[in-house]
Amino acid sequence: MIDLLIFIAGMAALIGGAELLIRESERIALHFGISEFVIGATLIALGTSLPEMAASVAASLKGQSQMAVANVLGSNIMNIALVLGLVFLIARHITPDRDLFAKDSAWLLFPAIVFPLMTLDGTLSRLDGLLLMAMMGAYLLFLVQSEQTEELAEIDEEIKKEPFNWVKTAGWLTAGFALVIGGADYAIESAAAIARGFGVSEWLIGLLLIAFGTSLPELVVSIKAARAGKADMSIGNIIGSNMANTSVVLGSASLTRPLPFDLSANSFDLFLMMGVTLMLVFITANRLYAKASGVMLLIVLGIFLQHALA
Repeated sequence: MIDLLIFIAGMAALIGGAELLIRESERIALHFGISEFVIGATLIALGTSLPEMAASVAASLKGQSQMAVANVLGSNIMNIALVLGLVFLIARHITPDRDLFAKDSAWLLFPAIVFPLMTLDGTLSRLDGLLLMAMMGAYLLFLVQSEQTEELAEIDEEIKKEPFNWVKTAGWLTAGFALVIGGADYAIESAAAIARGFGVSEWLIGLLLIAFGTSLPELVVSIKAARAGKADMSIGNIIGSNMANTSVVLGSASLTRPLPFDLSANSFDLFLMMGVTLMLVFITANRLYAKASGVMLLIVLGIFLQHALA
């Protein structure tokens, strides 16, 4: 019971700290006159994956590689199957002006195909990590050089209005980093204790418990956007978050320490992650932004949960 309470507190600190870092990063970028498009394409796209990165790097540092990899696979599956499934069901009309297939989702195919190939030798090496991070660099370069002028994410209007204060911003950044680092540490420690207590694997804990916790920010923000008639923003943010999860999160975790990966034992979860990614690419390519797509994604979520808990 104590471990569960510590886990909840750790996840709350991790998510709260990530929100602080995103907010203050936006404030600094706006202060220096960086365009809102660039902020959306870089800071917010990476910031939404900060909880996953902190959790996976902490797990890697503690030698819990299974938890580090499972967190990313589970988070990617939940972002698409759960978050976007609910968005498609809730939103009334989704008519994005931006071509989400050509400009965004097609890029998800690169890490979705390359990552399984990297695991064939049973290890995600530091070189693999560098190559994964280079993919995110290429994607961000594409976004920044894109001729599109629309924002990829909504910038908080209150941040634009508030006067900039270096002391205040530095204080909030320090608090954000402390919450993220401390929250990730306690979340991973307590999650490992929970796994031992219930006799389940670290893989399952990472795949479900930590993955769901780190996907909560995307879930809350996406549902709010869908209700406000901005579901296209939710789709774009999920695409950016999943791109960052597979490239930056796995890349930074494997740079910290090479990650062993048992492809034969975990092939279902890996191929399911590839499957939902292909479903998202198909949906955006054919602009199937409808409730039926939401139902299909939630069915896949049910298959995922049934297999994980079996």
